[in-house]
Amino acid sequence: MPSGERGERVMRGGRVAALAGACCLALAACGTATAQTSHTADTSPPAASARIASKAATPTPTPTPSIGEGEGQITVLGYRGYVEYGGTDSRANWVAAFERESGCRVTTLDQVRTPAELAQRYAEKSYDVVSASPELAGLLIGQGKVRQIDTALVPGFHEMPKRLRSLPAYTRDGKTYGVPFLWSADQVLYDEGGPKDWRGLFTAGGATALRDDPLTIAAAALALGVQDPYQLTREQLDRAVALLAERDGDERSYFLDSLDVIEGFATGDLAAAQATPYDLQLLRAAGRQVRAVTGGRMPGRADAWMISAEAAHPNCAYRWLAWMSSTDVQRQAAAWTGLAPADPDACNGRAGRVCAAFHVGEDAWLDRVSFAVRPSGDCGGQDGECTDYTEWESRWRTLVD
Repeated sequence: MPSGERGERVMRGGRVAALAGACCLALAACGTATAQTSHTADTSPPAASARIASKAATPTPTPTPSIGEGEGQITVLGYRGYVEYGGTDSRANWVAAFERESGCRVTTLDQVRTPAELAQRYAEKSYDVVSASPELAGLLIGQGKVRQIDTALVPGFHEMPKRLRSLPAYTRDGKTYGVPFLWSADQVLYDEGGPKDWRGLFTAGGATALRDDPLTIAAAALALGVQDPYQLTREQLDRAVALLAERDGDERSYFLDSLDVIEGFATGDLAAAQATPYDLQLLRAAGRQVRAVTGGRMPGRADAWMISAEAAHPNCAYRWLAWMSSTDVQRQAAAWTGLAPADPDACNGRAGRVCAAFHVGEDAWLDRVSFAVRPSGDCGGQDGECTDYTEWESRWRTLVD
């Protein structure tokens, strides 16, 4: 789901060859769903075109909480691909209809590639809402830079599976700070003769690719059987990093763009990789008989919308959260990014193939996903002493650089 740096391509041990013709056809057939790997900065103003219907309100016999009068404007910070206004493709525009139906004009729309860029931009400017990934969300909650959300004002929140509504990355002391937007999970993909489990991905010979992200350490912890792969003691962190370093060398590449994985398998240059089920779907659509490890736990992440503690336009911020969690917007965002929608009701139309790849609506499959949370020294508020995210970052950069 969005992960590590977004949109840049950095390959270690040599770049893979250009995308094979068959895979190009597969990507074209799947529309724009490679936006998850191209989060380049974009601060263009929203266009005012293309109506997108909002989710119809469900009649209720009792009064429900309502959002106050909008302030007429809103400022937004997010990852590219999450806020589309038709500037890249006229089919992707869920900002114009929001402005028209809410009366809240998006006066600032800053889009970035990476969690580090997001944190820097958030510290430099004032925003009403921000799309945060788990490693940043934990920091913002801990610093008191985002506010508790009244979920009664976000109808779409209650359409999401309980598992997503209660993710530790966006809750603290029984309070909710984020409304899930899109989510993803990683599997081990392998070609004939490649490693067939997570441990094999880290230890076997042959060309392999890992996501260039400190949270990839959690995948190694899962391979070692650690129960909570994001809250590691120093001994557990040492073991996970040692597993990752066991076969680190010229045959291993670290990717920031999922297209590098697709290209690698399409050209036969990769034996195995950490990748999403949607990547697998694209490869199979291109005629590549790449396989995936089935069963067992998988690392994953969900990104969420949060409201700034200093939001100047809180009512418009709530209208934004309600809009972005609506079925129609979730459907369009999933189809555009190739990431799973938080609302299973969005799984039809153009989002159908994405939802099928991620088994959206299958609780047993979702239960296998170990969703990311920012590693913390207090072990996520539990007893014990754990390593925090800054230490993970340091250990990861030592491994990769």
